[in-house]
Amino acid sequence: MILDQQEKDKLAARQIMMDNYRNIIEATGEDPNREGLLKTPERVAKAMQFLTRGYEISAKDILESAKFHEGYNEMVIVKDIELYSLCEHHMLPFFGKAHVAYIPNGWITGLSKLARVVDVFARRLQVQERLTHQILDAIQDSLNPQGVAVVIEAQHLCMMMRGVEKQNSITTTSAFSGEFMNHVTRSEFLRLIG
Repeated sequence: MILDQQEKDKLAARQIMMDNYRNIIEATGEDPNREGLLKTPERVAKAMQFLTRGYEISAKDILESAKFHEGYNEMVIVKDIELYSLCEHHMLPFFGKAHVAYIPNGWITGLSKLARVVDVFARRLQVQERLTHQILDAIQDSLNPQGVAVVIEAQHLCMMMRGVEKQNSITTTSAFSGEFMNHVTRSEFLRLIG
């Protein structure tokens, strides 16, 4: 089997991660040669590559792959988009849902593309605040709509299982542009995502 350079780089990166995860297991006081841990460095490296695959994908390409001229100029909302990400401070998961809206200005995109844009940015080492703005910016830049709104509600394991250990806390972030800066439009969006 002939591998292209991108696949070779991915395998090389995986090997580096495997070596490091083996060292981490050993540093915790565990035996990396114990039967249950023999394949753990490889599994974790593969999982990490999957969980950070958003670096390899262009949100602009996703949005423009299904960009259509359309005269519709009312609010389009996709709500309750599941998201899973890794906190860049502790590399622990945070998860929740995103609500994304835009008001077209001559162009629409496939509804599933909005969910894919959420995934592109969520599948990176992140903070929720940046994630919220990256989603908004990608939609604004690609579709040039009259406005974009993004609200994310998430639970962070870095707060739940370590540190303050608050299992019921939810973090909400929001970002608005264009017409969503108008109080009436923003209120309608917030009411509709309920």
